[in-house]
Amino acid sequence: MKNRLMDGIAQPAFVLMWSSAFIVGIIGVGAAPPMVVLLGRYAIAGPLLLLYGLAVHAVWPRGRQLRHVMIAGLLVQIVQFAAFYSAMGEHVSAAVISLVQGLNPVVIALFSGVLGEHISRRQWVGFGIGGIGIALAVADQSRFSWLGLLLCVVGLLGLSLGTVYQKKFSPAVDSRAATAVHQLVSAPVAALLVLISGNFHISDYGRFAISLSWMIIVNSIGVFLLFNAMLRRWDATRVGKLFFAIPVTTAILAWLFIAQPLHALTIAGLAIGMIGMVLASRKTSAARPAPGVEPTPAVPQDLTAQPALPAAATSPDLTRA
Repeated sequence: MKNRLMDGIAQPAFVLMWSSAFIVGIIGVGAAPPMVVLLGRYAIAGPLLLLYGLAVHAVWPRGRQLRHVMIAGLLVQIVQFAAFYSAMGEHVSAAVISLVQGLNPVVIALFSGVLGEHISRRQWVGFGIGGIGIALAVADQSRFSWLGLLLCVVGLLGLSLGTVYQKKFSPAVDSRAATAVHQLVSAPVAALLVLISGNFHISDYGRFAISLSWMIIVNSIGVFLLFNAMLRRWDATRVGKLFFAIPVTTAILAWLFIAQPLHALTIAGLAIGMIGMVLASRKTSAARPAPGVEPTPAVPQDLTAQPALPAAATSPDLTRA
């Protein structure tokens, strides 16, 4: 009975929890500057994840390995989320941001020289189709921003480069410890970004507190625990396929909760983009499988430093989003 309950609830719960990160992110940056949201998230989630790692006796990286984990964490957390949250501040929709983030495995494939992998013709086609889907979804936005789109690309590169870096230099680090280190090292950098921006004004403390609480409890901790539980129970491919449902789920949640429009062109763009994601994430039989954040070989982001996933599972904490 317990096993059937896990099968029936875990997968939709994971998709909803991951997708919700984009929604609460937009609510958060609507109540406070993006860098303040970033700082609040890491300043609270980092110590909590540290306590969790100590409680479960995680193996902590040291020396050169620790430096590599810190660099990967700054790429995945600071570069990715500073860019994505700033894009939200430029009124880029949650659906577009989640679709761009979902192209993470495609960008990782483009760094095949680092990973020693071969890019198949099907993957190149998938990359092109995914780009067309994003273009359609963006074209349907009532308030288009070239700066916002550029920020999305920067965020995607941060996630992908951080994933590749972690895979190359610290692939065997305990995922629980790496996740805590990523958040802890990002907090002071986020504080510096707040000081540089000079914008500390919180316009709505209630919305800010609610969104921040959700980011920390659900997106930074809850989805991380559920992700690992599913990987212990099921194979990585089954878990990885869930990421293909996130852009559409995000679009629906954004329509329901923050009144972002869901027009025919947006739906078409999301559908085409997802087809591209599926094609680009599939490997030919001759190609070596690409290991998958937050969260290691293919960190989904808002999940960083998670157990290895195939490229299909790579997507974003927004850690985890």
